[in-house]
Amino acid sequence: MREVDYGEVRMTEHRGHDDLLSAGLGLAGLTGMPSAFADPLQPTARELRRRAIQASWKGIADLGPLGGYGTVYGGVPDLPGCEYQAFARIPGARSPHRVLLQVPDNFDRQKRCLVVTASSGSRGVYGAIALAGAWGLPHGCAVAYTDKGAGAGYFDYADDSGVALDGRRAKRGEAELEFQPPSAPVTAGIAIKHMHSGDNPEADWGRHVLQAAQFGLATLDRAYPAEAPFTPQNTKIIATGLSNGGGAVLQAAGLDKEGFFAGVVALEPNVHVKDHGRAMYDYATEAAIWLPCALSAEDFAAVPLARGPRGAALPAWPIRCARLRAQGKINGSTLAGQSAQAREYLQARGWTDEAIRSAASTTAFDLWRVTTAGYAASYLRRGAIDTPCGFHYAAIGIGGLPGVADPVTRATWWAEGSGIPPGAGIGLFGGMNVSTDPTLVGSECLRALWTGDGHEAQALQASVAATAVRLPRKDLPLWVVHGAGDGLLPTAFSSEPYVAWLREEGRQPIYWKVPHAQHFDAFLALPGFGDLHVPLLPYGYAALDRLWAHLYEGAVWPVDMPTPAAQPRGAAPLERGKLGLP
Repeated sequence: MREVDYGEVRMTEHRGHDDLLSAGLGLAGLTGMPSAFADPLQPTARELRRRAIQASWKGIADLGPLGGYGTVYGGVPDLPGCEYQAFARIPGARSPHRVLLQVPDNFDRQKRCLVVTASSGSRGVYGAIALAGAWGLPHGCAVAYTDKGAGAGYFDYADDSGVALDGRRAKRGEAELEFQPPSAPVTAGIAIKHMHSGDNPEADWGRHVLQAAQFGLATLDRAYPAEAPFTPQNTKIIATGLSNGGGAVLQAAGLDKEGFFAGVVALEPNVHVKDHGRAMYDYATEAAIWLPCALSAEDFAAVPLARGPRGAALPAWPIRCARLRAQGKINGSTLAGQSAQAREYLQARGWTDEAIRSAASTTAFDLWRVTTAGYAASYLRRGAIDTPCGFHYAAIGIGGLPGVADPVTRATWWAEGSGIPPGAGIGLFGGMNVSTDPTLVGSECLRALWTGDGHEAQALQASVAATAVRLPRKDLPLWVVHGAGDGLLPTAFSSEPYVAWLREEGRQPIYWKVPHAQHFDAFLALPGFGDLHVPLLPYGYAALDRLWAHLYEGAVWPVDMPTPAAQPRGAAPLERGKLGLP
């Protein structure tokens, strides 16, 4: 279990005005404008790291003035220490995954603790810092991260450049790159590691997490040679993650048959169980087509982001109803009748009204189509020039058309990119036609890859099947935390079938289905949206606290825990009592 295939290890010290948790920004700085570059054309590695940490915090946590972060729960203390970073490879992979170990100066060598995590979504290596770093570092734990084969190491064919280990841009042949796809014409646009590596990284999320933990142990040996070796027998390894990162740690738990992990806490996991629930690609491609029409119903008129400024349905959504009617998928001559039928269709497929309401945000931001376009490329192991359904990625040029990235924007990609464009000056193009509903043709093509039986559909379905999670060992303390209102990864399709499966197989997971919590804590800062919800992060911290008490203080691991009686935050600042924590 100790063999880790990595080359150069980059060690950096972070003290003074540059700590591990916030890169010296503190909570106030994290919430502010993007941290500055002295030379925007040539940002330093430290400047890129600072902005990457800031972007990761903002993408995951509600840092708004009403959200309560740092006052009601959580915090951003000054935590100096060292970072060790490398490119690691799992056997057979074409591209590496980035691994990172943070070792705080307050590392507790009497209570040896290693927290291992994987980034949420397709984010870069700091993508779980608001969960794993914010909890683990103050506890004196080292924290190991992996980007699990995703991240923002975008490769730009226009200048044949990618991202080096320190986050700066480098051309092919100048340095080892985070992602270096096969050569292609300069017109090929931009290649994204998650989509275009040819590895289907999701099938290996668990191995990425295990390898990050192995890297953490081996690097602790180097940091503290007098106290080596660090092993699972003398160092508690706690795995935690959220969203895709939550799915990754559950995959890793299923591969751990030897007692490698001391405990696992997964938040809102994207977890796929064979013959249980539904795969994310299935319900996401369905949502892209049907949710715009369903959300046109008057029952959703008061839902934030489901209506325009004057209360009317967003213009594209009634058009979607009309298109579905023209295709014979629904009937009725009124918008009310058509939207009701679309809603009934989704309900019959397992969608709850609570998930549909929350999914208004995902639908308004076009995240269904954006996400599934990328995942289809990954599952089919495609490159930048043959992404399925006519989609492709390129820099956003004049008039929003594909163009060439300006050097200043290109330099920020590693720090600001989410791993799934559009964003940071990169757009998703293609998969559209000239019609009143231009995105429907691409969404239908993506959906057909799931429902069809042709060669491509079979290949995609096989790749999705390869992502199925395995059973964890019986004695593993395991806690799943999920928002009841999650509209991106609805509990009915993910956590609930996973937990039910574990219980059928004799495991005893703890499961919190938190009322009034949804998928994106960061969205709670949007006007009106946060009033209806509570953040999910504090429940993850609470579960980790209970695991810590069990591992280090002798507390009995609970067989069950009552779900917190959370209440909506309301228009006022979050109060501790709203969380309903026991």
